[in-house]
Amino acid sequence: MIHSLAGKRAPVVALVAIACTCLAAAGCSSSSSSTTAASTTPSSSTSPSATAKPSGDVFVFSAGSLDTLMTKQVGPAFHAATGYTLVDTSHGSGTLASDIKNKVAVADVFVSASPAVDTTLEGTANGNWVSWYAAFASSPEVLGYYPKSKFAQDLKTMPWYKVITLPGFRLGRTDPTQDPGGVLAAKALEETATAQHLPALKTLATETSDVYAEDTEQADIQTGQLDASFMYEADANSQDSPFVQLTGTSLAGDYTITLVNNAPHMAAAEAFIEFLLGPTGQAEMKADNFNIVSPAMVTGSGVPSGLATLFNS
Repeated sequence: MIHSLAGKRAPVVALVAIACTCLAAAGCSSSSSSTTAASTTPSSSTSPSATAKPSGDVFVFSAGSLDTLMTKQVGPAFHAATGYTLVDTSHGSGTLASDIKNKVAVADVFVSASPAVDTTLEGTANGNWVSWYAAFASSPEVLGYYPKSKFAQDLKTMPWYKVITLPGFRLGRTDPTQDPGGVLAAKALEETATAQHLPALKTLATETSDVYAEDTEQADIQTGQLDASFMYEADANSQDSPFVQLTGTSLAGDYTITLVNNAPHMAAAEAFIEFLLGPTGQAEMKADNFNIVSPAMVTGSGVPSGLATLFNS
């Protein structure tokens, strides 16, 4: 019975199938045409060029004390805001300046912890790498210490300059020939030695056994290989290191920023400087207790017109 009914319906089913095939073909043709038309119709509200961000790297040489700030805070925020990617190299400012001058590596932006270092890149004799720099922040020199050090309680209750001369105390500082922070550390020791009549401090200022590379010093204070080391307050804050003020002194690192002449990534470099000195960059620095110079103060000439409004010359 079923076979007989199916046989009678076969011509009808065939006709319906043919009709559906024709309608489907017509529908597909119509849909394809409308899709093509829609895809070729310009729309200003969805144009990729209206929302696309630039991309690419910007090579920044920054003072070692800025390493955490640059890589953990500023870098990600800068990329999210602009599309550019920060490639940061952090070492002693003097070392970085030498690398630029000797063409060891290429930098777009140079951030130093001392204006004196910028001058080593100025003028024909120095390769004309820098023609201007802007002071944008400062941070006091302090004594950061390992919180589990056996001298931690002494540092909280006694003058710092007495604690660091106690037997077994392991003190660190950076090389004054390569890092401005090392210069300030030596100066703090020498000034305090004179003021407090402590010759032992003058000895510490001249010996080399307590001199470390900046990245090594930072690592050793985190792991307890050192009891304390000289650093900037902002650096201590970024590393979550406890610290004591250098009472009896008033020394600070003065941070500067400049665009390296003939920077290969000029647009990205200008975008980075504008970001760091803008509201978001300043907020990140304030979180580490930097003293902000706003507007930044320029020394020299040749600031690109696109950056001129950031500075007070």
